[in-house]
Amino acid sequence: MTVFLVILSILLLGGTALLASGRSLPGAPWRRDPGPGNDRGGDGNDGGGTVGRAAPRTDGFGLVEPVAGLPPVLLPEVPGAADVDAVRFGLGLRGYRMDQVDEVLDRLAAALEERDAELRLLRSQVGAPPDAER
Repeated sequence: MTVFLVILSILLLGGTALLASGRSLPGAPWRRDPGPGNDRGGDGNDGGGTVGRAAPRTDGFGLVEPVAGLPPVLLPEVPGAADVDAVRFGLGLRGYRMDQVDEVLDRLAAALEERDAELRLLRSQVGAPPDAER
């Protein structure tokens, strides 16, 4: 009985993985519905179903790159603590979208460097030691 359950669970996992990948068994009679606006015939289309749109990018393993669920992350010219607290990143296939995270970190690093330079200038004008308040 245990062997039967192990074999059954392996078959179920394999079938689930097959369905999740979007591929069908050879000779399977069913096909996915191409969705609205993706009809495949009668309009002079070559059957690609991507008239007026770019084809979705894949990563080579059959997985389609996710579409951003959130608008681009934009910080104001002078970001404050509330702006950083309000930042939300879109999720990608492997976590947060790296391009959004890199952009925000670059902007924050530039803002911190600018503030540090201004503090050094003000402290030099006042005559205070460079690390007096740290």
